[in-house]
Amino acid sequence: MQLEIRPDPAEVGRARRWARARLVGSGVGADEPLAETLILLVSELVTNAVVHTGRPAVLRLSLPGGEAEAETVPVRLEVADRSGLAPVPRWVDGDATGGRGLALVDGLADRWGWSREGAGKSIWCELDRCERPQQDTKVYDIEAAAYEGLAFEAV
Repeated sequence: MQLEIRPDPAEVGRARRWARARLVGSGVGADEPLAETLILLVSELVTNAVVHTGRPAVLRLSLPGGEAEAETVPVRLEVADRSGLAPVPRWVDGDATGGRGLALVDGLADRWGWSREGAGKSIWCELDRCERPQQDTKVYDIEAAAYEGLAFEAV
Protein backbone atom coordinates (compact mmCIF):
# COMPACT_ATOMS: atom_id res chain seq x y z
CA MET A 1 0.00 0.00 0.00
CA GLN A 2 1.31 3.44 -0.75
CA LEU A 3 0.26 7.08 -0.59
CA GLU A 4 1.65 9.91 -2.70
CA ILE A 5 2.67 12.86 -0.51
CA ARG A 6 2.81 16.46 -1.78
CA PRO A 7 5.43 18.83 -0.31
CA ASP A 8 2.86 20.47 1.96
CA PRO A 9 2.77 20.28 5.79
CA ALA A 10 -0.98 19.49 5.64
CA GLU A 11 0.00 16.15 4.11
CA VAL A 12 1.25 14.92 7.50
CA GLY A 13 -2.30 14.79 8.90
CA ARG A 14 -3.57 13.13 5.73
CA ALA A 15 -0.82 10.50 6.01
CA ARG A 16 -1.80 9.75 9.64
CA ARG A 17 -5.47 9.35 8.67
CA TRP A 18 -4.54 7.13 5.72
CA ALA A 19 -2.33 4.90 7.91
CA ARG A 20 -5.07 4.56 10.56
CA ALA A 21 -7.57 3.50 7.90
CA ARG A 22 -5.13 0.82 6.66
CA LEU A 23 -5.09 -0.80 10.11
CA VAL A 24 -8.64 -2.12 9.62
CA GLY A 25 -8.43 -5.84 8.89
CA SER A 26 -4.67 -6.05 9.48
CA GLY A 27 -4.86 -7.72 12.88
CA VAL A 28 -3.49 -4.58 14.51
CA GLY A 29 -6.17 -2.96 16.66
CA ALA A 30 -6.55 0.79 16.21
CA ASP A 31 -6.47 1.28 19.99
CA GLU A 32 -3.42 -0.83 20.80
CA PRO A 33 0.00 0.71 21.56
CA LEU A 34 1.51 -0.63 18.32
CA ALA A 35 -1.02 1.38 16.30
CA GLU A 36 -0.26 4.58 18.22
CA THR A 37 3.48 4.05 17.78
CA LEU A 38 2.98 3.43 14.06
CA ILE A 39 1.00 6.66 13.66
CA LEU A 40 3.70 8.64 15.50
CA LEU A 41 6.36 7.15 13.22
CA VAL A 42 4.28 8.05 10.15
CA SER A 43 4.13 11.63 11.46
CA GLU A 44 7.86 11.86 12.02
CA LEU A 45 9.00 10.35 8.72
CA VAL A 46 6.46 12.20 6.57
CA THR A 47 7.24 15.47 8.38
CA ASN A 48 10.95 14.97 7.66
CA ALA A 49 10.26 14.39 3.97
CA VAL A 50 7.89 17.36 3.63
CA VAL A 51 9.83 19.88 5.71
CA HIS A 52 13.42 19.04 4.83
CA THR A 53 13.18 18.17 1.13
CA GLY A 54 10.34 20.35 -0.17
CA ARG A 55 9.69 17.63 -2.75
CA PRO A 56 6.99 14.99 -3.26
CA ALA A 57 7.38 11.70 -1.40
CA VAL A 58 5.77 8.28 -1.19
CA LEU A 59 4.58 6.67 2.04
CA ARG A 60 4.58 2.87 1.94
CA LEU A 61 3.03 0.69 4.61
CA SER A 62 3.28 -3.09 4.93
CA LEU A 63 0.92 -4.57 7.49
CA PRO A 64 0.24 -8.17 8.51
CA GLY A 65 -2.42 -9.93 6.44
CA GLY A 66 -4.77 -10.48 9.39
CA GLU A 67 -4.79 -12.18 12.79
CA ALA A 68 -2.80 -15.21 11.58
CA GLU A 69 0.20 -13.07 10.55
CA ALA A 70 -0.23 -10.32 13.13
CA GLU A 71 1.97 -11.94 15.77
CA THR A 72 4.88 -12.85 13.48
CA VAL A 73 5.05 -10.36 10.60
CA PRO A 74 6.55 -6.95 11.43
CA VAL A 75 4.84 -3.72 10.43
CA ARG A 76 7.05 -1.86 7.95
CA LEU A 77 6.81 1.84 7.22
CA GLU A 78 8.84 3.51 4.49
CA VAL A 79 8.99 7.07 3.17
CA ALA A 80 10.78 7.60 -0.14
CA ASP A 81 11.65 11.10 -1.29
CA ARG A 82 13.54 12.65 -4.18
CA SER A 83 16.41 14.06 -2.12
CA GLY A 84 19.63 12.11 -2.41
CA LEU A 85 21.07 13.63 0.78
CA ALA A 86 21.58 11.16 3.62
CA PRO A 87 20.03 11.66 7.06
CA VAL A 88 22.63 13.38 9.26
CA PRO A 89 22.92 13.67 13.05
CA ARG A 90 22.04 17.08 14.41
CA TRP A 91 22.51 18.50 17.90
CA VAL A 92 19.62 20.45 19.39
CA ASP A 93 19.28 22.14 22.76
CA GLY A 94 16.48 21.43 25.20
CA ASP A 95 14.43 24.43 24.05
CA ALA A 96 14.44 23.55 20.34
CA THR A 97 10.99 22.82 18.91
CA GLY A 98 12.24 20.41 16.24
CA GLY A 99 15.16 18.26 15.22
CA ARG A 100 14.32 15.13 17.21
CA GLY A 101 12.39 13.15 14.57
CA LEU A 102 14.88 10.41 13.77
CA ALA A 103 15.94 10.16 17.42
CA LEU A 104 12.28 9.30 18.13
CA VAL A 105 12.28 6.78 15.28
CA ASP A 106 15.44 5.22 16.72
CA GLY A 107 13.84 4.96 20.16
CA LEU A 108 10.46 3.63 19.05
CA ALA A 109 11.19 1.32 16.10
CA ASP A 110 12.65 -2.16 16.45
CA ARG A 111 14.76 -1.53 13.36
CA TRP A 112 15.27 1.42 11.04
CA GLY A 113 17.60 2.57 8.32
CA TRP A 114 17.79 4.24 4.96
CA SER A 115 18.96 3.41 1.47
CA ARG A 116 19.41 5.10 -1.87
CA GLU A 117 16.41 4.78 -4.15
CA GLY A 118 16.94 6.06 -7.67
CA ALA A 119 17.92 9.73 -7.45
CA GLY A 120 16.51 9.93 -3.91
CA LYS A 121 16.40 7.87 -0.74
CA SER A 122 14.07 5.75 1.33
CA ILE A 123 13.93 5.87 5.12
CA TRP A 124 12.25 2.83 6.67
CA CYS A 125 11.43 1.39 10.06
CA GLU A 126 9.88 -1.81 11.38
CA LEU A 127 7.82 -2.61 14.44
CA ASP A 128 7.48 -6.12 15.85
CA ARG A 129 4.12 -7.13 17.27
CA CYS A 130 5.48 -9.19 20.16
CA GLU A 131 5.64 -7.68 23.64
CA ARG A 132 9.04 -6.38 24.67
CA PRO A 133 10.45 -7.51 28.02
CA GLN A 134 10.65 -4.90 30.75
CA GLN A 135 14.10 -3.30 30.85
CA ASP A 136 16.13 -2.84 33.98
CA THR A 137 15.97 0.85 34.97
CA LYS A 138 19.75 1.10 35.12
CA VAL A 139 20.11 -0.12 31.53
CA TYR A 140 17.41 2.34 30.37
CA ASP A 141 19.15 5.26 32.06
CA ILE A 142 22.43 4.41 30.33
CA GLU A 143 20.70 4.19 26.95
CA ALA A 144 18.81 7.46 27.48
CA ALA A 145 22.01 9.24 28.48
CA ALA A 146 23.64 8.09 25.23
CA TYR A 147 21.04 10.07 23.25
CA GLU A 148 21.09 13.22 25.41
CA GLY A 149 21.04 16.24 23.10
CA LEU A 150 21.40 14.11 19.95
CA ALA A 151 18.85 14.32 17.18
CA PHE A 152 18.74 13.41 13.52
CA GLU A 153 17.53 15.35 10.56
CA ALA A 154 16.61 13.79 7.24
CA VAL A 155 17.53 16.06 4.37
